[in-house]
Amino acid sequence: MASKTKKLAKIDKTDRRILEFLQKEGGLSNQELAEKVGLSASPCLRRVKALEEAGVILSRVTLLDRKQLGLELTVIILIGMDRHTPERFEEFEQRVSELPEVQECYLVTGQDADYMLKVVIPSMDAYHVFLLNKITRIPGVSGVHSSFVLRRVIDSTVLPLSYIE
Repeated sequence: MASKTKKLAKIDKTDRRILEFLQKEGGLSNQELAEKVGLSASPCLRRVKALEEAGVILSRVTLLDRKQLGLELTVIILIGMDRHTPERFEEFEQRVSELPEVQECYLVTGQDADYMLKVVIPSMDAYHVFLLNKITRIPGVSGVHSSFVLRRVIDSTVLPLSYIE
């Protein structure tokens, strides 16, 4: 019987240091990264490319300041579905993936909801329009519970690499 377990990428101490620096400062040039890690530029670039090819590095992004762009309100939305069928879930996931306001979407258990969304939006008025004209119009949405973020205590994209041996 074939195993369906995905083989994890082999990450050594140097690769881990590369990943730590790139998570915190994704805009580093290869030369800057090489200096921080203690490698010359060519071996550093080869390691980064290998990490990309192995699927460890998915992409490099630029993080923007929400407030500077007028996106003042973050909302956590719990969504209940009317039916628990693969077709209903697939349609919901497709529709919600088309909404740029949705930063994260999770299918969850242990709640009185099926999905948990993190939404970033300019204001309460904009959220009201978003909720009524977009979320509640998705077929199958039977319940919505909104919680409004007062303050971000931890807001990180950095993964805990200390578990990698």
